[in-house]
Amino acid sequence: MTIVNGKRIIENARTQGYAIGAFNTNNLEWTQAILRAAQKEHSPILIAVSMGAAKYIGGYKMAKDMITDLDKSLNISVPVAIHLDHGNYQAVKDAIESGFTSAMFDGSELAFEDNLSKTKELVNFAHDRMIPLEAEVGSIGGEEDGIIGNGEIASIDQAVAMARTGIDYLAAGIGNIHGRYPDNWQGLKLEHLKKLAQAVNQVTGKDFPLVLHGASGIPDTQIKMAIKYGISKININTEAQLAFHQSVRDFVVANKDLEGKNYDPRKFLASGVEAIEETVIGRIKVFGSDQRL
Repeated sequence: MTIVNGKRIIENARTQGYAIGAFNTNNLEWTQAILRAAQKEHSPILIAVSMGAAKYIGGYKMAKDMITDLDKSLNISVPVAIHLDHGNYQAVKDAIESGFTSAMFDGSELAFEDNLSKTKELVNFAHDRMIPLEAEVGSIGGEEDGIIGNGEIASIDQAVAMARTGIDYLAAGIGNIHGRYPDNWQGLKLEHLKKLAQAVNQVTGKDFPLVLHGASGIPDTQIKMAIKYGISKININTEAQLAFHQSVRDFVVANKDLEGKNYDPRKFLASGVEAIEETVIGRIKVFGSDQRL
């Protein structure tokens, strides 16, 4: 079994100039696809579970056990961290108590002082249990499990204040959004990211890991520049969902579901699961985490 603490693999990515993919899972098949892709590419990964996904799966412990058991049964040899994505205050505590090895507190919908105060409390809670904590400043555009953001550009002063709480990695809004990107999207604010990273590095005294949410659909050239400027963890969800949906839709439109016993869910979903795996492999290569054991 290769379930590990998320802190070290993300710090390694930061110091060595690549990024770790945090790939959201939704069920057993999704988890299998992510694990197989990471194994094929010899890449460390985070498997991310949102509050909504945890509820769908059957709770945080069920999600943790599913990932852990599949990691063992598939003979995975690459480092895998189990990460809570966009958790509220109570979700962070519940996920960590259930065995997650990394957690994100999303207090971006709160007034900044409240976000800062609750983050400080959760840093102490997580670190007492040797678990790293991610926080967020500058809400991410789009919607994630009911949390809606307008794609704010994170304040550098707020990012510095958040880094001072002792968090282990920071998600900062730089024009990124959850879900599909509109045609009129203006791109990542890379110069702002560069300045923000420099300020956070100065106050922490190290190359501090930053996180890019809503990375599905961002051009690879911008992804690579963001990594150069300090992005060390990149979240992917929509891209895999779209690939899964398109593959299953093509299967049905071609009437392949009517052939033989293709109504069997193992056969009906097979092409979609393969599409998830291919998507994860593609992102791993762009992020530069392949062959990073």
